[in-house]
Amino acid sequence: MTPRAVLFDCDGVLADTEMVVNAIVADQLTTLGWPLTAAESRHAFLGMALPDMVPRIEARIGPLPPDWAQEISTLIAHEMTARTPAMPGAAEAVRACAAAGLAVAVASNSARAELVAKMRSLDLAHVFADRVFSFEDVDRPKPWPDIYLAAAAACGAAPQDCVVIEDSVPGVRAGIAAGCRVLGFARETPRGVLAAYGAEPFDEMAELPRLLGL
Repeated sequence: MTPRAVLFDCDGVLADTEMVVNAIVADQLTTLGWPLTAAESRHAFLGMALPDMVPRIEARIGPLPPDWAQEISTLIAHEMTARTPAMPGAAEAVRACAAAGLAVAVASNSARAELVAKMRSLDLAHVFADRVFSFEDVDRPKPWPDIYLAAAAACGAAPQDCVVIEDSVPGVRAGIAAGCRVLGFARETPRGVLAAYGAEPFDEMAELPRLLGL
């Protein structure tokens, strides 16, 4: 059945940014005393919002500087303004949904400044318009359902009439908890893991129109 709305995660779905962002995080944490590679950072924090990352980091290295989260968010936003790598086929899938009359929204555990920079760099800001949600726009980040409930409401659709596009376990959990159908893009997370949390795995963004019944 074709949904009324499609709700997209950003990093790892629309933007091929996981290793870029995690290289920045790894560099910062290495300086603070937790030596990490970009790959190790990705494994530790995939899909997590900054508020959930902080306790995990502080358990390892002790209290962070009070402005650390804001500083790293600013660094990421600056990098994304300069260049946000696009996920192959993702922008085309978004535009195919919009052309078919489906409402589209973004729901991301990115900070707001980062997310705005990514949408502009990907040339998708006008497609999503005001239906762009950061963890800062809701009470609780993924894996809580708040952000997908907000995105569904902004699209004028009931959650059960929405499809969520996700690539991480926290994101899949959030979509399922919201009552949405979840398609799991198996790029950063193995198909079996996505399926275990309730997603329907797929491998290429070019598959999305068919999976959505377009």
